[in-house]
Amino acid sequence: MEALFEILLKEDFWFAVIRSTTPILLTTLGAMIAARAGARNIALEGTMLTAAFVGVAASHFTQSAFVGLLFAVISGIILSNIIAYFALKLKSNIIISGISLNLMASGMTVFGLYLLTGDKGASTSLNSLALPNVNIPIIENIPVIGKIISGHNILTYVALILVLLVYIMFKYTQLGLRIKAVGESPEAAESVGISVNKVKYIALTMSGALAALGGAFLSMGYVTLFSAGMTSGRGYIALATQSMAGANPVVGLLTSGLFGFAESMSNYLQGINLPIEFIQMLPYLAIVVIYVVYCANKTKQENKA
Repeated sequence: MEALFEILLKEDFWFAVIRSTTPILLTTLGAMIAARAGARNIALEGTMLTAAFVGVAASHFTQSAFVGLLFAVISGIILSNIIAYFALKLKSNIIISGISLNLMASGMTVFGLYLLTGDKGASTSLNSLALPNVNIPIIENIPVIGKIISGHNILTYVALILVLLVYIMFKYTQLGLRIKAVGESPEAAESVGISVNKVKYIALTMSGALAALGGAFLSMGYVTLFSAGMTSGRGYIALATQSMAGANPVVGLLTSGLFGFAESMSNYLQGINLPIEFIQMLPYLAIVVIYVVYCANKTKQENKA
């Protein structure tokens, strides 16, 4: 217990919590937009993984981190439009289509890496670039707080800004209102002239772009290379954090932070006498337990009502 308190008092620990929260938060926001439109994007895991690979490859060939990020986002948009085409145009099951894309991305990224470099596990032979970290003026000089908040990767601050932008979109913009209308009642939205499929295409495109940012962070901010399966289920975790948050991006920030906290804690607990496999499982176990409790409580409230 004493070791736990020592960890919680470390500035580096809370810095790591924010860093670990970033890819989950970006992907949660993407999942939120798609779910709000009634088009749940199950392909988030594959989108993140593809974007992580494309970002590294593009930054290597162009020697520009931001061009690499741009290509990563484009790859996310392409994948989300593929699932939109299958689900909305061809009327396939969107869940099965998403799972298929996840499986395809898992093999496609490894195959693509091998074609480009001959590497099979990680892009160690690619001279990929990292997105810059940002030191916030004034705040960086504040004791304790400065070391926790300042100095993060640029995508961390982009994620926090996007929380506000998504909130504003849902609450005050015509697009946000249309997304909510389509998600709540497609028939009613259609009756007042809203193109349901068009809105769902837009929502899925935004979802793919945000998930791609989360994937790019893993390979161009968290580390500076791509490795097979490096998303480690974060796309699926984002589906759980989004389900708990509903359509509230601020709550999405908090639920994503739960995973970031658990992941950082597991990293700091690796020095204690516990099996490493158990420690690495803790972040995912924490989200599963919290989600089960959330669902049980929600069911209880609905039964009372």
